[in-house]
Amino acid sequence: MGAQEGPTLITSVQRAFRLMEAVGAHEGGVPAKQLAREVGLPLATTYHLLRTMVNDGYLRKLDDGGFVIGDKLHVLHAGSRGQALLTRIRPTLAALRDEITAAAYLTFYEDGEIRVAEIVDSPRAPRADLWVGFEDAGHATALGKCILRELDDDSRGDYLSRHRLADLTPRTITHRSELLRRLDSSPATPAVLDLEEYSLGTVCVAVPVYSGRTLGSLGVSVRADRLSRIDQVLAQLIPAANRVTRGLSLTI
Repeated sequence: MGAQEGPTLITSVQRAFRLMEAVGAHEGGVPAKQLAREVGLPLATTYHLLRTMVNDGYLRKLDDGGFVIGDKLHVLHAGSRGQALLTRIRPTLAALRDEITAAAYLTFYEDGEIRVAEIVDSPRAPRADLWVGFEDAGHATALGKCILRELDDDSRGDYLSRHRLADLTPRTITHRSELLRRLDSSPATPAVLDLEEYSLGTVCVAVPVYSGRTLGSLGVSVRADRLSRIDQVLAQLIPAANRVTRGLSLTI
C-alpha cells in the first residue's frame, strides 16, 4: 500500500489567510508591495487576493493605498467572543437543567428584538415546542415578558409598537393595557411567569440576566402540573441567573 495521503489544502485560501495576518500586523495600514514582500507572493497575485478580500469586506483599502482589516472580520471577532461567552456559561445552564429536570433557555434583547441565544435540554428535559419564534412571542413567554418588564418605557413602547400581541392560546394576553398592567404589578419580584400563554400544558418562569449592559433573561419550562412546585424551581433558578450574569460579565 502507498503512503497515506495528507489533507487536500487550497493554496489560494492559505495565501489569503497569510495576507490577512500580515495586514493585521500593521495597525496603520500597509501597501500591497510591502505585503507581497512580507508574504512572499508575486505582486500580481497579491493584488488579486487583496481586491477579492476588499470586495467581500475582510479588508479595507485606505485613501493612501494601504490596507487594513475590514469590518467583516470585526463582526466575526465579536461573534466568536459571543460563542466563547456561551461556552463559558453552558455548564451552568446544563446544571440547572439537571437539577430541576427542565429545559433551560437564555435570551437577550438585541437590536430591538428578543432573541434566543441558547437552549439546553435533554431527553428527560425536552424543550417546549417552539412553534412561534420568540421574536414574535415576547408578550406570551416568561422570557420575553421578563425582558419587557425590565425595559424603560420608551424601549418597551417601541417593541410593542412593532409586534402584534398574537393570540397563541386561550390564556395569551392580547391587550396592551393588560400586559403592561401585569408587567408593572410586581416590580419587586425577580421572576416572571408564563401560565400556558405560549403553549398549552407548559409553564415557564424566567428571571433577568445581563451580559455587560445587554439585558437578557434566563428561564426554564416545565409541565403545567408542576406549577405548585414553582417555588422550588425559583430557588435554583435565581442563583443560576446570578452565576450566568457573573460569567457573562467576565472579560475574555
